Amino acid sequence: MTEGLEVHQRESPRSLPADCHTTLVRRSSPDACQNHSTGSRASSLRSERDTDSQEREGQDGEPSGKPVTPCDGEEPEQEQEQEKEETQSGLEAPDGGWGWVVVASTILVLALTLAFPSCMGIFYTDLQTEFKTSNIETAGVPAIMTAVLHGGGPLCSVLVELYGCRPVVILGGILSGLGMTASSFAQSITALYITAGIITGLGFCFSFQPAITMIGYYFVRRRAFANALSSTGTALGLSVLPLLANFLRGWYGWRGSFMIFGAILLNCCVCGAVLRPLQPSARRGSRWQRRQSDHAEPDRPDGHPPQREPEGLKRRLRDTLSGLMAFLHRHMGFDLLRSNPRYRAFTLSVAWMMLGFTVPLVYLVPYATSHGMDQDRAALLMSILGLVNILVRPVVALVFGLPRFRGSRCFVYMFAAAILVNGLSNCVCAAAASFPVLLAFVVLFGLSMSFIGSLLVTVLMDTVDIRRFHSALGLICCMESFTVLMGPPLAGLLMDRTGQYKYVFYACSVNVASAGLFLMGSFYYLDRQRKKEDQSCSLPAREHPLRPAIVLSASDTEYSQVPLRTGQAEEPESVKVSDV
Repeated sequence: MTEGLEVHQRESPRSLPADCHTTLVRRSSPDACQNHSTGSRASSLRSERDTDSQEREGQDGEPSGKPVTPCDGEEPEQEQEQEKEETQSGLEAPDGGWGWVVVASTILVLALTLAFPSCMGIFYTDLQTEFKTSNIETAGVPAIMTAVLHGGGPLCSVLVELYGCRPVVILGGILSGLGMTASSFAQSITALYITAGIITGLGFCFSFQPAITMIGYYFVRRRAFANALSSTGTALGLSVLPLLANFLRGWYGWRGSFMIFGAILLNCCVCGAVLRPLQPSARRGSRWQRRQSDHAEPDRPDGHPPQREPEGLKRRLRDTLSGLMAFLHRHMGFDLLRSNPRYRAFTLSVAWMMLGFTVPLVYLVPYATSHGMDQDRAALLMSILGLVNILVRPVVALVFGLPRFRGSRCFVYMFAAAILVNGLSNCVCAAAASFPVLLAFVVLFGLSMSFIGSLLVTVLMDTVDIRRFHSALGLICCMESFTVLMGPPLAGLLMDRTGQYKYVFYACSVNVASAGLFLMGSFYYLDRQRKKEDQSCSLPAREHPLRPAIVLSASDTEYSQVPLRTGQAEEPESVKVSDV
């Protein structure tokens, strides 16, 4: 029974070891031979244990001289999550430092890209008059711009994977600037579809998606705060761009305004230049490289790479199919739709929400002016909407950045509730077209929009692995592009058939509110299923519990050694357990 016990040198009970290993001190033994054999056996076990400990520490990248203390307590859950994400990517998130410059750059990028399609409503009447088009044809310009902005996600993901975030953002600034400049020379609505819609929208996509992705690499513990703070860029653009567009329209017309906006959008190149990529640290980088090398194809024993099969039509088709599946897996995230039910519910609800989410931003100014409101006051409503976002989003960022919200699972329910309120607010706009009623609408719409913009990226980062974030975001943006493309034209068709804008806002209310209810119900059901699975997994442990661990204190405890062989009269030997 006691031959397997480790016997160390004699110690006082007061001098406990730093680590929490078991230490047994033998008081007396009449048999010198047994003492010698037991001591040699203990020393060999101790040397093997020390060797294994050094090997484990060497594999983890820690110095071998540092003791392992399993009894010191576990790290907080957020720190463990941070360690996990940093180790997976091979990069160490600074959670500050140059990351705040990245946040400031992202704020300006979002102000110039995501908020820009909303100011196209300022030029809505001018474009309709210039090209003699219907509502559905005129609404195609901001619809195509927003659709390409979201639908270019897979292509943007490929470019980010090949060249990094910084060059892609600079390329996006160049495309958006050239697109708006070229649109000022358009002679037909079709030319505007190409220049202002496709080229400018693609530049917006290349600018904002890599900027958001960089925040995910620079921040882990403060990710919710950083994402909410960066989302104020959209609010800044909503408050400034409509006023600026209305001012330029009065002085230079819509063509001169488009040319000036083309020059302003080139500032995205400056924002992309400060997106400095992270460098992997020595310890985390070595772990990541070692993990990647484990999945590499091994060489043959003679040192030469394995021979490939001869080329043929069947093999080429198989390689093409495997390459296509690898591309979809890496840049589109279709496997996440199949394997991650939370991501599937989140993607479907967000894509359905975008069908009517951007429509009020396009039709608010025409709705107000059609009821006799002055153009300047209608543009002021858009600025108030942006001002509400500017005031609310930093507060939301500060609140969600508190330690009690870090790692919280309630973000998705707040996000769903904000979508529900946003949808119901459209009913207020449809009730009347007076300035007080529309002012109440923009305040309520701006409050809910602030929570949606602050939590969308945070919920997505909590739903998927950070290594798959750019592909998950690309798939969501691709699915959004179809609904965003259909939203304004369908609203224009409804307007042409009914002749009243209020039915457009009622339809948007039903659409957005149903998306919020679906998201809330889906995650509630998935959380209930997770709790049931956790309870079912813990039931066998309670019915057939494992043998409980014996915890012994450092107080003196006397035990008697049991004779191993009968026929030998041995004096009982005292063994003292000093620490466990």
